Amino acid sequence: MNLQQIYHNLKKDLEQIEEDLSFAVNPEYQPLRQTATHLLEAGGKRMRPVFVLLSGRFGDYELTRLKQVAVSLELIHMATLVHDDVIDDAQTRRGRLTVKAKWDNRIAMYTGDFILAQALAEIAKIEQAEVHRILSTSIMRMCLGEIDQIEDLYNGDQHLRQYLRRIKRKTALLMAISCQLGAIVSGAKPEIVRDLYAYGYYVGMAFQLTDDVLDIVGEERVLGKPAGSDLLQGNITLPVSYTLHHGDAAEKKMIRNYLQSRGEVSQVEQILDVVRQAGGIEYTLDLSKQYLQKAQERLDRLPDSSERESLRMIAEFIVRRSY
Repeated sequence: MNLQQIYHNLKKDLEQIEEDLSFAVNPEYQPLRQTATHLLEAGGKRMRPVFVLLSGRFGDYELTRLKQVAVSLELIHMATLVHDDVIDDAQTRRGRLTVKAKWDNRIAMYTGDFILAQALAEIAKIEQAEVHRILSTSIMRMCLGEIDQIEDLYNGDQHLRQYLRRIKRKTALLMAISCQLGAIVSGAKPEIVRDLYAYGYYVGMAFQLTDDVLDIVGEERVLGKPAGSDLLQGNITLPVSYTLHHGDAAEKKMIRNYLQSRGEVSQVEQILDVVRQAGGIEYTLDLSKQYLQKAQERLDRLPDSSERESLRMIAEFIVRRSY
């Protein structure tokens, strides 16, 4: 089985989720409809809905309830991307202009708020209090992750623990609860819910670690955004942090000069070249593989099924992907 087969097996259910996503971001107010559908039309991996659907197979699979979870979580993901692009002053995402670039910051912020409100309206259809408790707590923690990132902009003195806590909140948490909530609304056994949550968390960590490597070594035509975007925006990812701790004196000085100038000293290309050669790429990928191994170990505790193997394939793709 490969990734294409996994998506093919879920095609009909994913198409219904896509229809519901489109309906959710199509209000009667025309200007808001244009901005809200802008990111949706750019596509995406729809990884969170896939996690919801596959996790739902470990209980009583009911598409109506799973759709409500999947649509809500994907809308939350979309809302965070719109807001992130304002904070990061990003011009492109998924190969097209961001909402803030095509319109402006104010329109983008209210568009993100609208999408988030639609996500909450969708999840409100589910009456399980546990689902709402998990989701609200997760949104709060995701916001803390965003604040962490803002406070750490251009801060070259970050430690590994700070970085891992930040990517847990910003990325891994939403993937973890995609698996968790898919299993909960399907009535899966508590131990299965716990293992799926842990799997999603470890996969989410591996995903962001790999993403931070691709930001440095990837090509713009593949990534859909310029290489080195994180550094340009002042975000210190693990490959850069590793170089700051393990590079030679000249390399450290170059990076610190850039950070202290808050990007005014234009040395991004030179810094990226240094980071690519300093060992941070290999270190970050190795850590990503360690999280992959932890995810695999959690999968081994689940009942043997095609869904379990699909989750295994997705985890392996996340670490080995080039986009």
